[in-house]
Amino acid sequence: MANSKIDEVVSLAKRRGFVFPAGEIYGGTRSAWDYGPLGVALKDNIKREWWRSMVVTRPDVVGVDTSIILPSEVWVASGHVSVFNDPLIECLTCHKRHRADKLEESYAEKHNDQLPPNGLKDIVCPDCGTRGNWTEPRDFNMMLRTHLGPVEDENSLHYLRPETAQGIFVDFKNVMTSSRSKPPFGIANTGKSFRNEITPGNFIFRTREFEQMEMEFFVEPGTDEDWHQYWINARTQWYIDLGVNPENLRHYEHPKEKLAHYSKRTVDIEYRFGFQGSDWGELEGVANRTDFDLGAHAKHSGEDLSYFNQATGEKYIPYVIEPAAGLSRSLMAFLVDAYDVDEAPNTKGGVDKRTVLRLDPRLAPVKAAVLPLSKKPELQSVAQDLAQDLRLNDWMIDYDES
Repeated sequence: MANSKIDEVVSLAKRRGFVFPAGEIYGGTRSAWDYGPLGVALKDNIKREWWRSMVVTRPDVVGVDTSIILPSEVWVASGHVSVFNDPLIECLTCHKRHRADKLEESYAEKHNDQLPPNGLKDIVCPDCGTRGNWTEPRDFNMMLRTHLGPVEDENSLHYLRPETAQGIFVDFKNVMTSSRSKPPFGIANTGKSFRNEITPGNFIFRTREFEQMEMEFFVEPGTDEDWHQYWINARTQWYIDLGVNPENLRHYEHPKEKLAHYSKRTVDIEYRFGFQGSDWGELEGVANRTDFDLGAHAKHSGEDLSYFNQATGEKYIPYVIEPAAGLSRSLMAFLVDAYDVDEAPNTKGGVDKRTVLRLDPRLAPVKAAVLPLSKKPELQSVAQDLAQDLRLNDWMIDYDES
């Protein structure tokens, strides 16, 4: 049976130095990955294009770089300590644990969007194949904990951030004042986040350590729905402009009963990855977070996080529209979409198949190759000088004299 496209991309990524298993000489860690020379260059190019699109070319968005470790009270106020949970069930046969909602969604995708009529009794364990032998769902908090200082007690307990957004919210007042910004305006942030995922997998799609590209856009209440649709369209177009086939993108509207505790409406931009059992996966979420976050932090901190409109005399807590993208998922989508196999004539008069990545030039890790194809010192000197001139133009160059 031929490998799927996603399998071919994973094989290529490992073989050509895009992504390696972390700590491979010690057996690796499940769903932990290192980015090799080509991978880190591609990731950097994606991040640069995102920052250029979201910050550099916009007059209404500024950037920050917030701390991975924030005061624990931040996560209490945001609701993460109390509600950042997943329903976890355990197979009584093999004792592997899974998210109940994800198993039900996978079932529905295979049965014309119909949920299992008998609930978990109809669900087959993806690990051992046993049907319906599950424990009752139990909540599992997904935040990773650590302790600061020499004593490990409740006072030293801190969390590794599960999202970059909260750092933006607690900096809202400082940024608005120092940058002389006023709604509608946005604050962008990129960086590592951490979640104790129950079922990481699908290569770099779902990992416990990942990099986010998030922007919180603060607007006047009543204008939020129009701004929400604006950002759904703008973020979808960003992927298309960088070469993603529109036929491989779709929007998924979160049902009201499944919305996050902060959300009025959330739309996911999904990509057709071609995973086994599920073609589509979330690429980016665009949420209308209303005034939940600023209101919660104002209440818990005692700080006034409202905006006063001097022109109208109105004071309000801004609503927030959040486009939140995963950098590793974006990288994976660009690789899958760019992957192609074509044919080229060989020196023997035949035709060879070759793997090609048709990446947008702005994303391509290697911008040019300098191939002197000669051992003559005078030609090598010219070729080396040319390659160095191109590098000084901020291009990554492939140089080969063989």
